[in-house]
Order: sequence, then C-alpha cells, then structure tokens
Amino acid sequence: MGARTRTPRSRWIEQGLAVLATGGPDAVRVEVLAAGLGVTKGGFYGQFADRGELLEAMLDTWERESVDDVDAALAGLDGDARTRILRAGLLTFHERLRAVDLAVRDWARRDPAVAARLRRVDNRRMAFLREQFAALGADEVEAEARGVLAFCLAVGHELLAADLVSAPRAEVLRAAMRVVSG
Repeated sequence: MGARTRTPRSRWIEQGLAVLATGGPDAVRVEVLAAGLGVTKGGFYGQFADRGELLEAMLDTWERESVDDVDAALAGLDGDARTRILRAGLLTFHERLRAVDLAVRDWARRDPAVAARLRRVDNRRMAFLREQFAALGADEVEAEARGVLAFCLAVGHELLAADLVSAPRAEVLRAAMRVVSG
C-alpha cells in the first residue's frame, strides 16, 4: 500500500478563494472545496482545525497577495510614480485577485472582523497612492484626492453596468487613469 498524498494547505486556500470569488463566504464549505479538489473532506482536517481557520488563512493570503506581494514587486521596479501606480493597479486588480477583492468587500459589509481587515488593506493601498501622487508634485489634499479617484476607478469600474460607447472599456479605463494621474 503506497503512502497517501496529502492535499497541501495552499491548495485548500486557493480553492477557498476561488469559491469565495464566485459564491461568497457562505459558499466556502469543506464539502464543496473537497469536491472541487477531487479529494475527500477528511484531508481538510489534517490542514485546518476548522472552517474558521481556513477563512482566516484565506484572508491572510488575500492580504499578502494584495499588498505585500505588490510591494515586493514594486521594490525592484524602475520608473516614475505614474509607472508605479499603473503597475500596482495591474498587480492588485488582475482578474483572479480582483474577483476575490470584490468578494471580500461584499463579505466585509456583514462581518466586522473582515471589515477591519479590509480597512487595513485599503489604508495600506491609500498610503501608497498618496505617496506616489505626492511624488508627482501634488499637495497633500490633491494627492489624497487623486488616490481616492484612482482607487475608486480600480474597484468601481467593475460595478459600472453602463455601456461605454466612445471606445472599448479597457481603452476608456486607461484614459480615465491618465486623467487621474495628471
């Protein structure tokens, strides 16, 4: 009889984030994750004490990928503040992470602990944006205003149901970012 291969903790977390992105936190159930991974749910308990520990690990992963990994990628980036802002946006709101981010935002509306985590992440993101816009010569209020606009553009464009008629959506979003960044 061969040794059993355990499903790594990281795969449970990744599957949990995928389910969160499509169905919200209530959809993140051990049975659902196990089925998605093609394993039995017994292996879950070899990695996590309970569902709550998984949810916390998912939030830890989202925060690390959303802020820490972005900071690390930007640390080695040459370029001006505009380049850093655009690169941070691309890294933060790529398709997979954007879907998770929107799900966390929705979850935070109903869970004070998740809301506190989201506030911490957003505060770190805003601090980055203020710093970059200040480096472009904006005074304190203007740097914060531009940061708010850039952040709202990154998050809110997903919620905009209006048809954009002047150009394809991606082109309009790039033009909007050029307006915001001055």
